[in-house]
Amino acid sequence: MASPATVHTAVRRPLDTARPLDALRFDIGGPAALTRVVSDHLRRLGAKAHDGGAGEIALDGGGFTPVTADTAWGVSGSGIEDEATAQAATGVMAVHGRRHGAPRGLGVDYLATATGVLTVQALLAGLIGQARGGPAAHTTTTADRTGLLTVSQYLAAAGADEPEAVEPAPGGPPFTSADGVLFELETLDPGDWAAFWRALDAPVEAIRAGWRPFQFRYATACAPFPADLHEVTQCHTWERIRHAAGLSGAEVCRLRTLAERAGEDDGADPWTLQALGSGHKATAPAPEPDRPLAGLTVLEAGRRIQAPLAAHLLGLLGARVIRIEPPGGDPLRGMPPACDGISARWLALNRGKEAVEIDIKSSGDRSRLRELASDADVFLHNWAPGKAAELQLDAEHLAVVNPALVYAYTGGWADRLDHAPMGTDFMVQARTGVGEAVHPAGEPPAPSLMTLLDILGGLHGTEAVLAGLLLRERTGHGVRVDSSLLGAADTLLAPDLHQAATGTDPRRPAGFRHPLRTTDGWIAPSDACATAASAYDVTGMCTEDALDQLRTHGLTATAVTTDLSTLHHDPRLSGSISRDAHGAPAVPDPWSLA
Repeated sequence: MASPATVHTAVRRPLDTARPLDALRFDIGGPAALTRVVSDHLRRLGAKAHDGGAGEIALDGGGFTPVTADTAWGVSGSGIEDEATAQAATGVMAVHGRRHGAPRGLGVDYLATATGVLTVQALLAGLIGQARGGPAAHTTTTADRTGLLTVSQYLAAAGADEPEAVEPAPGGPPFTSADGVLFELETLDPGDWAAFWRALDAPVEAIRAGWRPFQFRYATACAPFPADLHEVTQCHTWERIRHAAGLSGAEVCRLRTLAERAGEDDGADPWTLQALGSGHKATAPAPEPDRPLAGLTVLEAGRRIQAPLAAHLLGLLGARVIRIEPPGGDPLRGMPPACDGISARWLALNRGKEAVEIDIKSSGDRSRLRELASDADVFLHNWAPGKAAELQLDAEHLAVVNPALVYAYTGGWADRLDHAPMGTDFMVQARTGVGEAVHPAGEPPAPSLMTLLDILGGLHGTEAVLAGLLLRERTGHGVRVDSSLLGAADTLLAPDLHQAATGTDPRRPAGFRHPLRTTDGWIAPSDACATAASAYDVTGMCTEDALDQLRTHGLTATAVTTDLSTLHHDPRLSGSISRDAHGAPAVPDPWSLA
């Protein structure tokens, strides 16, 4: 249905001043690292904190029955007890470490941040379900399930029927100029790639050999370029490299420090909401607590990861999701490796969705899209900036045919930075200081080749849509919501940017979250035990014996998952991995709703 359920008239306000959680209050309970984002985002959405603590997260007021949530690192006794052990057990260390040739922990609290966003999603979904006539809901989130979601595409590829198109091997950006500037390179066009390197007099064979690992680095989390390409950039100044990029159509971005980003940080919310038209009451039946969006329709015109992931999560919450694909279907359906003839990675984000082929360049097909939008509750896209307005498919255009629509755009920069480069994951990592934050002191900054911000940006996109849907329920208006990779980066980096702004070095100490080698694998101590664990030489021990030794001395550690296919039967995890109809691995839902 395209319109909201009965509005809670006691809290109805003009939309230009209303926020989704106005008149609501919250209590926070749970590990501080996992609730940091929950508290911050609930406040930004309008809720006020109760005085005093609580054993769980609770949100009430504004005419709603309380919705509650528990959040934890994992199952008690599993050995997953903090960020380091969660990254180790779920394969995050393995994926992030591919560029290094060995598992490495992220220097930021990535899983804690993502778990916080997922918890807010569940609370918002519970309120939406209740506003639509459903019962009060309780949810549970765990960092181990979050970890499985973040590696779901890599896990799907590991369980595919065929090997990767590019054999994973160490290597990747950033590149370094002759005057010592570290920079990221981006282009989606092989012609622009070749033109950039020709302008720098790179060897033809190196240009040709480098394109495929560069193209697939989003999929494989590594990019084994020919060494010649790194050597070429070291022969040219940054000014010359920028000139080559300008001539070719490729883009380059100097890696910024956290101090630089802190100096320009405006403290903006990671999403924005604004009024569209005025809607009316819905007639959909009341949803069940585990499917609070049942009866709602999401129209998704997404590419790659960010928007498809956002829509995928809305589907898991019960919405009907219809993908808008180009004539002939989404070309990424054929991206190797495949399961049953369909890209395993594509299935990880798009299984269970319906699809309609529409040529958005055709006026007739754009009319079809408007017809679909007239009956939808959400229209979600991540087209290039300005494309929707050019096609007359922006929020104001679709509000004409559906005043109750929640129009959602998931982009790169949210128009918050002047002269911003292309808004892709690795460029945003480079521009915002993420490349510095994910590696500890003593290591050169480098964006992670795990798609950290595409995934976290997708989670923010879902969060923004849910905030828009709840605001629609409470005000009777359609809503435009915007989220971005920049907003995701700011959420992730908030503690580091605060430290940098006060003049404190935010980088973690040398060797931070580097696992310990054993004869048959790796083990990762918890952050609190890492210094003490480093005093024990476990290099001559098998993983089981090494863990026993550390535990005998009262230290917490867990085995590092290096082969993602072993996650299917890992007893440490709180949810089981299944297989979909095509045989591709499917991770458990990131929340348990009841």
